[in-house]
Amino acid sequence: MTYQWDNKKPTAQMLGRWQPFHDGHYTLFKEIIKKTGQVCIQIRDVQGVDDNPFDFETVKKNIEERLSPEFEGQFKIMLVPNITNICYGRGVGYKIEEIVLDEEIQKISATKIRAQMREEGKLK
Repeated sequence: MTYQWDNKKPTAQMLGRWQPFHDGHYTLFKEIIKKTGQVCIQIRDVQGVDDNPFDFETVKKNIEERLSPEFEGQFKIMLVPNITNICYGRGVGYKIEEIVLDEEIQKISATKIRAQMREEGKLK
């Protein structure tokens, strides 16, 4: 049976460029999903800004392919503006947490992956 998303249930948020979605992102997702059982993945609208070549649909497709079917129904993906600051007022029930992964995963770099993709002719 597929997980049934519930907007009223506590939900974790992941905000990023995901350019491209890689093993580090996947490992991070697996840690975050443990917190609430469902995750809202927000993709910053950064195509063409600095070294961010992928459009929303490409990024979304890459994430869906990596997370499905294992996490089917447990995530939603949405496009958001190029959010660079996260601010909140008085304590209103949010937790802002850094998830520290093992050193090997922390070393994974989307910038290096894009450079390699360019060398291999997979990205212009």
